Amino acid sequence: MTRRLTPAAAVCLAVLMASCTNASPEAGRPDTSPSTSSTPSPSHPSTPAWTAEEQQAISAAQARYLSARTAINQAFQDPRAATRDKLLKAGNGDPWLISVIGDLKFFEDQGWYQKGDVVVSSVVVQSVKLGGERPEVRLTSCIDSSKTTTIIRKTGKPVTSAGDDGKRKKAQAKLVFAPTSASQSKAWYLVEEEGATNC
Repeated sequence: MTRRLTPAAAVCLAVLMASCTNASPEAGRPDTSPSTSSTPSPSHPSTPAWTAEEQQAISAAQARYLSARTAINQAFQDPRAATRDKLLKAGNGDPWLISVIGDLKFFEDQGWYQKGDVVVSSVVVQSVKLGGERPEVRLTSCIDSSKTTTIIRKTGKPVTSAGDDGKRKKAQAKLVFAPTSASQSKAWYLVEEEGATNC
């Protein structure tokens, strides 16, 4: 398991989020009304341009991705104060959220916390699918944890076997437009993130 690409190294995106955090979770709601035309095939990175509807979904999904990763970063800097509700509201959804909470529990049990911030240095859209009950946007990001260290709370010393501290990894992320657990309204949620190759 690559802990930094799953939640052990959360992402701080203060600069990137400055332009994204004001977006409503409902932003980028795709038009799912029935169409008389045939369903188009999914868009790919080689597509010269996205449609207006696809671009709206992409912008909203990217904003929620950055929001979700910022919340994870903050959670690992103080695992004792982390809550599922905060992570969910920021855009983390299951099964990804289950993995995040599991890693946070491990950090808390070990008495560890993250010092420094992980940065998303790039985000590229891979595909957009707006049809069906759960529209999705897939992203590829480069996650840079080169300025992070996992610290033992009692001693203040670094953990010597802290996995991906100080690395840059390419991540494949999937976001879906789905109902929130508390209401029928929908929002974009990060539900998958995998990857192990360097970027």
